[in-house]
Amino acid sequence: MGLSVGIVGLPNVGKSTLFNALSTAKAEAKNFPFCTIEPNVGVVAVPDSRLAALDSVVHADKIVPTSIQFVDIAGLVRGASKGEGLGNQFLSHIREVDAIVQVARCFEDSNIIHVENRVDPVGDIATVTTELCLKDLETVQKRADRARKQAKGNIPLEKLALEICEPLAKHLDQGLPARTFKLPDATDAAIVMRDMQLLTAKPSFYVANVDEASLKALDQNPHYMALKKYADAEKAPIVAVCAALEAQIAELEPEDRPEFLAEAGLKEPGLYAVVRAGYDILKLLTFFTAGKVEVRAWTTVIGAKAPQAAGVIHTDFEKGFIKAEVIWWEDYVQLGSESKCRDAGKLAIEGKEYVMRDGDVVHFRFNV
Repeated sequence: MGLSVGIVGLPNVGKSTLFNALSTAKAEAKNFPFCTIEPNVGVVAVPDSRLAALDSVVHADKIVPTSIQFVDIAGLVRGASKGEGLGNQFLSHIREVDAIVQVARCFEDSNIIHVENRVDPVGDIATVTTELCLKDLETVQKRADRARKQAKGNIPLEKLALEICEPLAKHLDQGLPARTFKLPDATDAAIVMRDMQLLTAKPSFYVANVDEASLKALDQNPHYMALKKYADAEKAPIVAVCAALEAQIAELEPEDRPEFLAEAGLKEPGLYAVVRAGYDILKLLTFFTAGKVEVRAWTTVIGAKAPQAAGVIHTDFEKGFIKAEVIWWEDYVQLGSESKCRDAGKLAIEGKEYVMRDGDVVHFRFNV
């Protein structure tokens, strides 16, 4: 689907280390082609144990997980909204992604210089958020000016835009992101907001880059706990990782990872949680196709109907959609085949109004 998550943060907080770990992680699923589109864009497999479970029944020639794009965006500095550092380039890259993960340093290390000579993850997040809010404030003020001029013509949409922009400008001026602004209960309010393409309206989550020792006792890390309190107040997800450790894990062959993870006291690489958080924040779900050629995971948005999901596989599937044969993945694994699911009444024939579930195994019927 081409959806992407931008990795954002101040210089030297572990942002690029995290991206490098993501982009060099060898997918454990068979035949997943990791690809780097550009030096700073990586396509990463979404870890999903259901693929292996389905393959234990199907014994396909290959397994293909779904994926998500991560974009390593150049480090921001104070004043970016006014062009400081790589300000304009930084902001344009954020505008192009669908969601943002802000990385903050939550460890002490005198050998790693902090751009503002301190370890203060909440302050780091506030710096980034403030710069994004300032840029959005410019956009909102320009939209408000246009609305004032056109509202004289008694245009309802412009009156609504002014009703939104004036309080939104105050909200942003306080350093609060647009995604936490409560829109008025009006039919076109979401359209007005969407058309402004605000940077801080994008869904966002946080990664706390901690030292390895903290992974076993996060509540003992005051920097992490401060950032968690900040994220919880915004009702945003937070993931704790040790970026340096993740870089080591990513370089290992899959068969060597379990022992390394066990020694570190981890059940899985922290990167898995980062990928899943990115997937969840974009409100995506996974459905599957299963056959001898391949067992494959596909991505669509939560709330998608069957024809829309079929179109993810091929546009002809959506245009000529007839029906969807749907099996819940656990039923497929437990009963052992599509025919046994049909015999047991676990295969449902669904039409155009069927809303996809995360975990559906689907066979689309179409005609073009």
